[in-house]
Amino acid sequence: MTEFEIKSELLHHCQNQVGVRFSKIKQTIAGIEESLFDESKSSAGDKHETARAMLQIDRENAGRQLQEIEKINQLLKKIDIKATSDYARLGSLINTDKFNYFISISIGAVTIDTTEYLCVALNSPVGQLLSGKRKGETFTLNGTNYKIKKVL
Repeated sequence: MTEFEIKSELLHHCQNQVGVRFSKIKQTIAGIEESLFDESKSSAGDKHETARAMLQIDRENAGRQLQEIEKINQLLKKIDIKATSDYARLGSLINTDKFNYFISISIGAVTIDTTEYLCVALNSPVGQLLSGKRKGETFTLNGTNYKIKKVL
């Protein structure tokens, strides 16, 4: 598999993860909307008002999560897997002597053709350590030294 195909597969996996989270949040919002509608039929006094207030808070929280997913989606759209660079940046595939990293969003480990890649956000601790690094450079994470073998 070429580097481009690996990057493409990793980006696709990131997009799928975001899509799943988006769907779950939309389902949550739909459930809250339905509950609010059901609560509006009831008129049990203070208990009714408390339940409606709690549902409104849940709806606001789900709305914030939806906005966050939209931001992540916009970030994923900025990743150009065709672009190459000799330094680590958004969309880079970095091979170190211990792990392989894909700078994108934080979704954890993804295995492609028996090789494990850690998808990390640029603003995550490891993403910040990798950012701007070039082949041959080193960085230390949690007391462990890593040497960059390749930046793709």
